[in-house]
Amino acid sequence: MSEQFRQTYAEIHLTNIIRNYISVSKLVHPRIVIPVVKANAYGHGAKEVTTHLINYGVDHFAVSLLEEAIELRELNESIDILVMGPTNAVDYYNASIHNITVTVSNMDQIRSLSALEFPLKVHMKVDTGMNRLGFKTDEDIMEAFNILKNLPKSIQLEGLFTHFSTADCDKDYFDIQKNRFDDIAKMLNYDFKMIHASNSSSSIKYENSIDYTTHTRLGISLYGLTLDKDVDFLRRTYRLVSHIAEIKQLKKGEKVGYGATYTAEEDELIGVLPIGYADGFIRKNQGGDVEINNKRYKIIGRICMDQMFIKIDDSITKEDKVILMGGLISIDEVADRLDTINYEIICQITYRVPKIYREEKRR
Repeated sequence: MSEQFRQTYAEIHLTNIIRNYISVSKLVHPRIVIPVVKANAYGHGAKEVTTHLINYGVDHFAVSLLEEAIELRELNESIDILVMGPTNAVDYYNASIHNITVTVSNMDQIRSLSALEFPLKVHMKVDTGMNRLGFKTDEDIMEAFNILKNLPKSIQLEGLFTHFSTADCDKDYFDIQKNRFDDIAKMLNYDFKMIHASNSSSSIKYENSIDYTTHTRLGISLYGLTLDKDVDFLRRTYRLVSHIAEIKQLKKGEKVGYGATYTAEEDELIGVLPIGYADGFIRKNQGGDVEINNKRYKIIGRICMDQMFIKIDDSITKEDKVILMGGLISIDEVADRLDTINYEIICQITYRVPKIYREEKRR
């Protein structure tokens, strides 16, 4: 949406994204951090976030879809872009002409590569226990590897990677996956240009225990979020803001909203906010809090498609900023409220919510 007419928006703190990148880069040095900007940079705006990182000097990025990669290529001709998800063989040409690296994770893809008459860079993905994408058994891994390394030189076997599924919650299973990746790397004994395994959690906690990786992937923690409760150095980057569109006076016993699920226990004031579940702030948020002037105010009544209700007091005016998350009410609190994870909370905010980008001036 190009124009903004309602007072509802997401504030994105670009400077803090750079700070998070720098903090993790220092932790994993000399490995290169690959920012993951899939899913519209986890709801932060892929073009804006990537442009800001490029201006800082970052030149490696990862996404999930070829569509996402092509969108980034329009920003810059020289950055390296890896598609971590599956790419159909019929789309390899599009990847090639846009100089995009694809992931190869099954034999159907391998067979397709042998018939190509154009250059393509590939990373080989191995499954160490996630059981999602990747070659799994020693036999399959070696078969795929031997085919890949013997393809024409136009097909560049550039990287090897895996994905850890429990770095944030189960160290024992993480160790199983890490040890499996160790064994695979030793078995292949190949001079890959890039070897990467860690996501945000394992980058912060365990990357330095893997002495042969060259890169590490930074996803959710680039945006100041984590599933690890003991990580406290990340900077917040996202705040969801609205304002009161209308103030209503309720008399004791009056009801509010669809289904009349809220009844005023006394004479009350309510504020109507111009944001609803079509913006990704879903109905299950009823009963939670918002922040106004550093104080909590309750969400009452059912959240509508385009509006919602909060109980306020006479100190509140329409000029006051209402922060739904990213301040006193953290994104993690909203995730706990909805029995989910912080990833889902920021990714579900829809295109209807415009973004305003904040950046501190360099001194």
